[in-house]
Amino acid sequence: MKTNACSFNKNPHPSPSASLKAIADTIYVIGGKWRLQIIVAVSERPRRFNELQRLLTGISARVLSNELKELELIGFIVRRVDAQTTPVLINYTLADYSFSLHEVVQAMIRWGLSHQELVKHSKP
Repeated sequence: MKTNACSFNKNPHPSPSASLKAIADTIYVIGGKWRLQIIVAVSERPRRFNELQRLLTGISARVLSNELKELELIGFIVRRVDAQTTPVLINYTLADYSFSLHEVVQAMIRWGLSHQELVKHSKP
């Protein structure tokens, strides 16, 4: 694989340590296998728990429940309860703060699609 010398640190921070800290904080908040997938799934429309579990192949109910609670706690997801119905309906929607991730998610989607193409064409 060809390597090029380049700097990922193209921001106004004077030290690489500030960039590394920012990346560590970002990964801490949105890292893991499921968080961004949940955010993207809920971004399309409000989702119910079972719908999310079916959509996110391989996630257990316990992990989904924990991730939804954590995403709600940090302000990315809103849990809406409709007690007027029987049974009670619970939907998950995006909180306004989630939209701060839009550019990050779009860049990750573009990179992922590009990477898939690279892998597909590099196989013997």
